Amino acid sequence: MQARIDFYAAAPEATKAVSALDRYVVKDSGLPHHLIHLIKLRASQLNGCAFCVDMHVKEARRGGMGEQWINLVSAWQESPVYSAEERAVLGWTEALTLLADTRAPDADFQALKAHFSDEDITKITVAIGAINVWNRLAVGLRSQHPIDKPAIAA
Repeated sequence: MQARIDFYAAAPEATKAVSALDRYVVKDSGLPHHLIHLIKLRASQLNGCAFCVDMHVKEARRGGMGEQWINLVSAWQESPVYSAEERAVLGWTEALTLLADTRAPDADFQALKAHFSDEDITKITVAIGAINVWNRLAVGLRSQHPIDKPAIAA
């Protein structure tokens, strides 16, 4: 796979705006970093964004998240590794990332509402929107993730 265009070079002001939103989510929103890791990783998995999955797995590791916690994100509904708050965020992330199919069900919203304030729900929703923008840039314009090393040494 080859990149279709270098979107940073093609529209620097647009990517600066998306980067500013991401900086807000990560540095200024006050959301716990483990929830941000969950949002970014799960949305990227759902969107099939290899570039972002690779990056967010590495960021979660650097952020101190455990291997099992990272590895089971794609099967979170079947794993007791995640807290009730994390499960609510994962459900909301799926509902909004797959919005055309889910229409943001009341059950997913109520699960979130049981654990978070309206302010935090808004911030979580913004975080989900931000990673979905990055996913659409990376998948749509075919950003290639770096290859660290082959799975089997020659």
